[in-house]
Amino acid sequence: MAAERSATVRWNGDLLSGDGSILEVTSGTISSLGVSWPSRTEEPGGNTSPEELIAAAHASCYCMALSSGLAKQGTPPERLDVSATVTFVPGQGITSSALTVSGTVPGIDADAFREAAEAAKDGCPVSGALKGNVELSVDASLA
Repeated sequence: MAAERSATVRWNGDLLSGDGSILEVTSGTISSLGVSWPSRTEEPGGNTSPEELIAAAHASCYCMALSSGLAKQGTPPERLDVSATVTFVPGQGITSSALTVSGTVPGIDADAFREAAEAAKDGCPVSGALKGNVELSVDASLA
């Protein structure tokens, strides 16, 4: 079954001096979240950016993919802590998404965890959307 999610954004003004707001998302959990060019290329200043939202999407999707893969191997995680750092270079676009994961996974050694982490990077749907467009990496360690 396909699932569709949507977001509505309003932008006012030109790129450099204008600003926008995420007005709503399907779940209703985000509303009136500011976006601007300076929040994308300089300091956030209380606003978000497309890259920050992609980082959140990548980290959460990756958690799901890794937890699923580990469970299928018979070693479900107790806990996964994941961060994603998405790099934006003006004039070039989004160039990379670097995942860092630390996990508490009973019954698995560090090499097996790194192997599962790499497989999850390749199997995560957000990674799939980014693959071929940006450099993807994962740094994995057991807690």
